[in-house]
This record gives sequence, structure tokens and C-alpha cells, in this order.
Amino acid sequence: MASILDRGRIVAGPRFNRWFVPPAALCIHLCIGMAYGFSVYWLPMTRLVPHADATACKAQGFLDALVTTTCNWTVPIETHIFETFIAVLGISAAIWGAWLEHAGPRKAGFIAALCWGGGLVLGGIGVSVHQLWLVYLGCGLIGGVGQGLGYITPVSTLIKWFPDRRGLATGFAIMGYGGGAMIGAPLAVWLMARFTANGIPGVAASLSILGIIYIIVMSIGAFGFRVPPPNWHPEGWTPDEAAEDAMITLRHVHLDRVIRTPQFWLIWGVLCLNVTAGIGVISMASPMLQDVFGAKLIGGAVASLTPAQVHAAIVAAAAGLVGLISLFNSLGRIFWASLSDKIGRKSTYYTFFVLGIVLYVLLPTWGHLGIPALFVLSICIILSMYGGGFSTVPAYLADIFGTEMVGAIHGRLITAWSVAGIVGPALIASVRQFQLDHGVPHNLVYDRTLYIMAVLLFGGLICNFFVRPVADHHYMDEDELARERALRHEQFAMERGGVLAAARGAFGLGGTLAWVGVGVPFLIGVWIALAKGAALF
Repeated sequence: MASILDRGRIVAGPRFNRWFVPPAALCIHLCIGMAYGFSVYWLPMTRLVPHADATACKAQGFLDALVTTTCNWTVPIETHIFETFIAVLGISAAIWGAWLEHAGPRKAGFIAALCWGGGLVLGGIGVSVHQLWLVYLGCGLIGGVGQGLGYITPVSTLIKWFPDRRGLATGFAIMGYGGGAMIGAPLAVWLMARFTANGIPGVAASLSILGIIYIIVMSIGAFGFRVPPPNWHPEGWTPDEAAEDAMITLRHVHLDRVIRTPQFWLIWGVLCLNVTAGIGVISMASPMLQDVFGAKLIGGAVASLTPAQVHAAIVAAAAGLVGLISLFNSLGRIFWASLSDKIGRKSTYYTFFVLGIVLYVLLPTWGHLGIPALFVLSICIILSMYGGGFSTVPAYLADIFGTEMVGAIHGRLITAWSVAGIVGPALIASVRQFQLDHGVPHNLVYDRTLYIMAVLLFGGLICNFFVRPVADHHYMDEDELARERALRHEQFAMERGGVLAAARGAFGLGGTLAWVGVGVPFLIGVWIALAKGAALF
């Protein structure tokens, strides 16, 4: 098995077509992207013990909840699972990023499949025996490692295969992470309903079956990876074309030196501030829409409905926003990353920050004027740029630091996501609660928060302004580069028929089936998201 997984065994031959690589990347990212849809489990997981003593259980603390078999879990305790695997995602990507560059995408992707899928299966077992600590271990810790490895696995490979379209290539893969919830969440809900018995939701079966599916699909993607031979570039394209842009280097910075450059920390700040603003809106999108617009979401039908029906209709309309957010979050990743190939990475982030500031400042105005359509449209654009920030940053790193260790560098940068994932939701929730406690009306509690988000984006704008090419002394010399490449055992690929021969192969039936295999589920997810979003109109 080790020889099958080794990086040296997956160097592409002369008949390999590089367009086989994006579907392999999507197989992994569409599976780990279920992270954004994990909230579908929270409420069903509070109803696993049908005859629990509510009075006795109310006094239990967090440690008691981890091992109880007689009390239901609460949503606040369960949501720490999400926080755990997002935090572990960033930590594991930072720790094992350098190993991944040497091990290759097949080995890393296969281990990611075992960790993420196996973690869900272990979480399902934890649910079945009602042991929350086991759910934390499986979905949170082990699953988080799978998230981290799976997230960065395709990045370096795609950038090396597509030096002429770095944004497009990484946009394809990371689009899958944004769209994974559009597929996984409805499937999880269907599985829970299918395996519900005696009033107990089928959470355990849903987690276990999804885990098995993800192991299979992610493994297919991992074994589909190939890496280009050393110094490969597409036919008809030369590195000189990249050299014409002062912000795109042809040299390489070693991982050990990256954190000593101001450019790394500036781009870290760019990503962190962009994500903090966006993830804050994601975390509160549904209650925000309900608080700001209330019955206006359902137009003139209020008079003919009971209060309970009005509330249900408002909740359904707000849920439609969540579907649209998933769609724009996903499609924004491919749109903005592709656009960055045309206008440059720095200009793309300028667009995110300037347009984002304008939209955040306008959101309270749309609320005061009672125009939910413009409010929703603004949020969708903001969330497209949130997703676009994730998909554009790997190409930004490759432009500034070179492609040799971009996967490992990206792994360290993802710690910005871990920080933002804590700060953003906590900021918007705490400011909201503070204002409610001081008598601010529900429809006005988000005004100050949205202005704060605009200020955060202005900070990101300043960070982006100061990004400059790396100083010469940070780059690897030829001897260092040769030693680094020797660790990957790729040199034998030079004997396989020529460096520039790879990726000329025909696309054929196999390539068509690969794209259909990832495209059909994604389009089904898009259709479901659009159907949910239709409730808003």
C-alpha cells in the first residue's frame, strides 16, 4: 500500500490530461464541505433520549454532558463540535503542510478520507451509545484532521498543473468546499428521516452512512491525483509570461523562511479580516433576516394567518437565505478566483474590501427602508466574496512565494480561518446581545455590528495595500531547491518520456465520466439551494 501511495509513484506520464485533476480535487472538497452543513444535526441530537428528566438534566454541566446516557444534549454544547473541527482544521493544516508536500496528494488525500469519513462513523457510534465525548473525538478531533489535510491536499498539485490559470484551478477545488453542504445537508436530513424509529431521529445512521460514502468518494479522488514532472509547463505557455507581472515570482521561498517575511503576515491579515466579516454574517444570517424584517418577509399574507403560521412562514423564508448563501458562497469561489487570473490577485482583494465596505454600510439602510430583496442581494454578494477570498488566496501565495511549497504555506495561512471562525461569530453575537440587553429594538440590533464589519474590511484593505514582492534573500538558491525536490523522489519521472510530454493525453470517456460524477451531485445541490431560496420571493 505504501508504494501505491508514494508521491514518486504518481508522477504523470505522457498520456495524462491535466483536466483529470480538478474532478479528483472536487471529490475531496465536496465531501469535507459538509462542515458548513453540520448544523442540520444539532436539533435532532437534542431529542435522542425521549423520556429524559428535564429538571434533573437542567443542572448538568459540560463534563456531565460528555458522559451522560440519561439526559439529552443541548444545542450550545453540541455546536462546540463544529468549533472543534474548524480549529483542528487550521492546526492540522499548519502542522502537516510540509509533510504533505513530500508525501504527495494521493497519500494525504487517502489519510484525509480515513480521518473525515472514519471520524463521522465514530461519531455515529458515539450517538448510538449516547456518549458525547466519542462524538467530539470522532467528528471533532479525528474529523478535524481529515478536514485540514483534505482542504490543502489539492492546492499545490492544482497550482503546479495550472501555472497559466492558478485562480481557476484552485477555484474549482475550493468551490467544492463551499458547495459540499448543498449536497451533504439535504442527504443527511433525508437519512435521518429514513432511519428515525420510535420518535428517535436517525442521527447515528446518518453520520455513519455519510462517513462511509465520504471514505469511498474521497479515496477515489485521492487515487485520481497525479503530479506533474519537475519543471513541467503547459504546451504553448512559458514561464516568461508570468515574469512580466512584478507580483508573480518564478522563484521559491522555503516554508521555514515564510513566516519571517512581512508578506506572509500581511496576507494572513487579509484572509483573517475578510473571513471574520463574512463568517460573522453566515453565523447569524437567518436570525438577522427575521429580526430586521419580521413579517415583511411574507408580504401581504399576514392578515389571513395565525401567529403560529406567521412565525413558521418567517422561519421558512429566512431558511431560504441560508440556501442562497451556500450557493453564492460556492459559486463565488470559482467566479472570483477565475477573475483574479485576469485582473491579478491584489486587485481582486481590493475589490472584495472596497465593495464589501460599501455593502456592509448599506445593509442597515436596506433594513430601515424595509427592502428585504436588496438586503438579501447584498448579503449574497458579500458571501460570494467571502468564498472568493478562500479560493483566491492559494494563487496569491503562489504568486508571492512561488509554487514549490505553496501547499505547506497555505496550510500555515489557514490558521487565519481558525482565528476568524472564533472572532467573527462571537463578535456579532455579543454585540447583538449587548444591544438587546440595553433595550435596542430587534430590527436595529445589527446596525452597529455591520458598521464594525466594514471597519474590519478597511483593515484588510490596508494590509493588502502593503503586500509587495518578497526580498531576494528569502528565496531558495539552486542547491536548496534541488535538495527540496530530491525529498519528493520525482527525479525518475525525467526518464519517463520527457518533461513536456505530460498532459497532452486525450480527455476521452474517462474524463467525461469524472466530471459528470462530480458535476451531477453539485448541480442537484444547486437546484435544492435555489428551491429553498425561492421562499424569499
